[in-house]
Amino acid sequence: MPKPRLTHTDKTGKAKMVDVGHKPTTPRTATAEAYITLQRSTLEAIGNDKVPKGEVLSVARLAGIMAAKRTGDLIPLCHPLALESIEVDFDLPDLSPGSSNPVKLRIKSTARITAKTGVEMEALTAVSIAALTIYDMCKAIDKTMTITDIRLLNKTK
Repeated sequence: MPKPRLTHTDKTGKAKMVDVGHKPTTPRTATAEAYITLQRSTLEAIGNDKVPKGEVLSVARLAGIMAAKRTGDLIPLCHPLALESIEVDFDLPDLSPGSSNPVKLRIKSTARITAKTGVEMEALTAVSIAALTIYDMCKAIDKTMTITDIRLLNKTK
């Protein structure tokens, strides 16, 4: 069986940017998620604005949005895109009495554009950088944090 040809390589196997010039411009959406596991006390500090570095979720949201807008600068073969919309949201875990420790905070991003190429890398970049920002802002109070399950949930063409 012949080896499939990758779109990001030329005939000799060298990396190249995909030519999307012939593709139609269509509305495209991509949604991604990531999780950060942290101590219950860390999440409580975030919720009560007690983290010494400031408002963690506001800063993480902004970092994710800014990163999505710069994806083409960060990933060598990504096309630079003028996003029409990028959302970064957080699903906070239950902190009712008796809930487990540690807890998982979900980060979700949806990117939208009308273009010749998709926006999945932008959505994935947004959740990744938002998670790293939470990690950076909370590392002084929680040495156990882990970032996991960064993945694309869906995309449309």
